[in-house]
Amino acid sequence: MNRPTKRPVNVRRPDIMEAVQEDLGEFCSSLVQEIRANGHVLNLPNTQFLLADSFGFCDGVRRAIEIAYATHRLFRDRRIWLIGEIIHNPEVNARLDAMGLRRLPWNMGDPLYHALSEEDVVIIPAFGLPMPMRRFLEAKGVQLVDSTCGNVVKVWSRVRQYAAAGVTSIIHGKARHEETVATASQARDKVPGAAFLVISNEEEAHLVVDYLLGRSTRETFLARFADRCSEGFDPDRDLRRIGIANQTTMLKSETSRIQELLHEAVQQRDGDDANFHAFNTICSATQDRQNALMQLLEKKPDAMIIIGGYNSSNTTHLAQIAARHVRTYFIKSVESLISVHDMCCWDFDSRSERHCSLPAGAGDASRLLRIGITAGASCPDNVIESVIRRLAELRGYPLPLC
Repeated sequence: MNRPTKRPVNVRRPDIMEAVQEDLGEFCSSLVQEIRANGHVLNLPNTQFLLADSFGFCDGVRRAIEIAYATHRLFRDRRIWLIGEIIHNPEVNARLDAMGLRRLPWNMGDPLYHALSEEDVVIIPAFGLPMPMRRFLEAKGVQLVDSTCGNVVKVWSRVRQYAAAGVTSIIHGKARHEETVATASQARDKVPGAAFLVISNEEEAHLVVDYLLGRSTRETFLARFADRCSEGFDPDRDLRRIGIANQTTMLKSETSRIQELLHEAVQQRDGDDANFHAFNTICSATQDRQNALMQLLEKKPDAMIIIGGYNSSNTTHLAQIAARHVRTYFIKSVESLISVHDMCCWDFDSRSERHCSLPAGAGDASRLLRIGITAGASCPDNVIESVIRRLAELRGYPLPLC
């Protein structure tokens, strides 16, 4: 017997949200607000902190967290499950764990999924959900609560439009990132035979260009992209008409370059660009934070501190941008700051934490050190404050409590 599909419920009711806003106060910071009001600068006798003009929680992240908190209040008498992480920030996810929310892995084969009942509540994270997984949950009859970011939904709309028009979606994203997996599934939601291809960087874009221009073989192409394209992908057929989309948190400059490369290749192959389609789907918050970082770097700080989850795509790209210009430290929280000579930072080469130290002379409290600070769109202000306070303490000028 088929269960009727339950509609996702809107938990952001006025009576619930008033209490939720009080709960979210734990992620706020009066110190960060004060620095913002002072031109994003904090001056100490030996240290100048320069905050980017745009950093921390974006509207989509705040909305997702509000939904998780509201769900907890509304369904106190039921089991509440969260698929993976609501966002990619360890502080926020640890808080939800402490509230008693349970975790479902990104694997429908896990026994936890089959044990779900109609009494269970399942929160869809901000990244969205692959359609097969959503259909499975609907069939189980669970109560879904959807926190998918509106910017992600806009990308899905574009991918579905491509599919309906017989255009293959070329998705610039991290192939195993939750958002990219969910976006790729949208290509075939209404059009089962629609095609998609995921490319992660400019290097892979060049490989697609090589095939478009007849400089590589079918076998070479499929060997490289076999696990990142739709089932039955035929490059001769499916690369005739292409449309660009992207994971919303990718590096804007790289997405622009990939779009340019593929556009030029189609023009060269066909003599016009009728078979090329593009639409900017980098979210505005991601663009704002990347632009603000570039403006901050023009002030020539001695070092940059990037704060956020190591698995956060938008935060990772901020760290990569900064590292091209100045010594950069990508840290997840205040716990990373042991001393000026011992910091735990993310290393992109080894894909693990490594120990490093602030620039030479940072241990000399008489020297002026200018530190730039920004944070990913999933990092709360209270984490940023704790990092600033710890750095000030390490420099010999602990800040008074607000």
